[in-house]
Amino acid sequence: MYFCGVMKRKDFLKRALLGGAAAAISPTLAFSNVKSTSTYDKLMERVGFNHLPNKELKTMKTVLHKAATRGHANHGWLDSHHTFSFANYHNPERMNFGVLRVLNDDQVHKGMGFGTHPHDNMEIVSIPLEGDLEHKDSMGNTTVIKSGDVQVMSAGTGIQHSEYNRSKDQQVKFLQIWLFPKQRNVSPRYDQISIQDIKKKNELYQILSPNENDEGVWIHQDAWFHLGEFDNETASAYQVKKEGNGVYFFILEGNVEIHGESLNKRDGFGVWDTNSIAFKAQKDARFLAMEVPMNI
Repeated sequence: MYFCGVMKRKDFLKRALLGGAAAAISPTLAFSNVKSTSTYDKLMERVGFNHLPNKELKTMKTVLHKAATRGHANHGWLDSHHTFSFANYHNPERMNFGVLRVLNDDQVHKGMGFGTHPHDNMEIVSIPLEGDLEHKDSMGNTTVIKSGDVQVMSAGTGIQHSEYNRSKDQQVKFLQIWLFPKQRNVSPRYDQISIQDIKKKNELYQILSPNENDEGVWIHQDAWFHLGEFDNETASAYQVKKEGNGVYFFILEGNVEIHGESLNKRDGFGVWDTNSIAFKAQKDARFLAMEVPMNI
């Protein structure tokens, strides 16, 4: 995909990613009767019914994804870990968590990047962890996202964009997150914010919601994202905002105990069929809490 002078863009696009940023499908994922080239349609066809709420039983349910069990692809210029099935990584038990379809933990080498590629009907969130990433898109936006920013694209009827690490001496590390939208074929839109002024210590702070006038960025989905940085032994709880939603926790640094489960760096833990989720930092910790609808 990429114009980094290392891999031909077309070859990478054919082999690396599903749908939009990732348009290739491995043989194990291919469906012979698939005709659509839509990002949304291709990913929906691969979503099973795992991690959906049981409407009869309301006992809290959980799913654990340890960091070492994630899919992994090292393309030289891009080193990516996939929490859910993506590109050549296919695990029928790891297709999605509700409307949360993609959670990629990416490292882009210096002077490398994602060439221009399309997306449609997907809510795409990027959270840089280290370094700066240049973004260009077909709506005329040219920006740089960096650690402390949150970027969102509603691909809607279709958008093309590129992402490039302009640094000559530093890698870029960022989370790439895709969610199925509540509405299809909306007008494409782009936004990014700095969270430096809203970040808090020892409490969760909101970085994304469904509401345009709320704190953080907004998307076309009943989802709320919170980040938190907690000192050792700090305890609190996440209160679910909408009935039927679940929460997927992704540990960025340190150790956290959630519902009796001890979680380490880059572990993922999904919880649903509950209204409140208690957690305690076992070591200075930073994590992302993604509340999403469980029904697609």
